[in-house]
Amino acid sequence: MDKRFIINSITIHADRNKVWLALTDPQLTKKYMFGCEAVSDWKKGSTLLWKGFYEGKEMVFVKGNITEIHPGKFLAYTTFDPNNTSMADVPENYLTVTYDLQEKGGETLLTVRQGDYSKVAEGEKRYEESYNKGEGWNPILIQIKKLVESNL
Repeated sequence: MDKRFIINSITIHADRNKVWLALTDPQLTKKYMFGCEAVSDWKKGSTLLWKGFYEGKEMVFVKGNITEIHPGKFLAYTTFDPNNTSMADVPENYLTVTYDLQEKGGETLLTVRQGDYSKVAEGEKRYEESYNKGEGWNPILIQIKKLVESNL
């Protein structure tokens, strides 16, 4: 098994603009991303923060930067858990997540790719935690599909 990347896909019965909205609107991301809002101005080089509440306090659960963006089609961003004190907060320990949206016949194939785990500290452990018994991004993708197909 290749433990460098986690790759999951799902077909959503909606055009890619609706899927894109679900991926980038903070009010929608918190409906499927464990209560976290994706906060960014959605420009290349900009910060992307996944913010939520824990024990009544707002906190950043994941942070990173947008490395590539083509609205409605493709997004790539780096990601790091700043609450994980066992790793240094340095670019070498950030993973990259990509969202690729391919529309055909009114449906959108959303593919999420996360990695490269072979190049970061504690890569094997982080892979196993993210892979989650073979599920990877599937539980989140199922929630995105339900959200989008219910007309947001």
